[in-house]
Amino acid sequence: MTSCCELGPNGVPVDVNAEQIAQLCKALAHPARVQLLAYLAAYGACYFGNLADVLPLAPSTISQHVSILKQAGLILGSSEEQRVCYCINPERIQQLKDLIGRL
Repeated sequence: MTSCCELGPNGVPVDVNAEQIAQLCKALAHPARVQLLAYLAAYGACYFGNLADVLPLAPSTISQHVSILKQAGLILGSSEEQRVCYCINPERIQQLKDLIGRL
């Protein structure tokens, strides 16, 4: 059987960044985070108060999910006066698509 890609010493294709894929997949490993990301992708920027209306979860729980998505770089947050506005990070989303596409 011939391979179409170069394999590293551990048998993983060299163009697959396993660490980044794992980090991004871990950030998406909860349905609430997937829903939040999908909402932001569909509706654009959103204030945190509006995100609390998206899911039937306590604001503190939503805040934890938002923090995980931010740490993974999938969403960005900017302060406007005393409110935080969130949006997806299109570059990071594209990077995720590219990484998954290499599997």
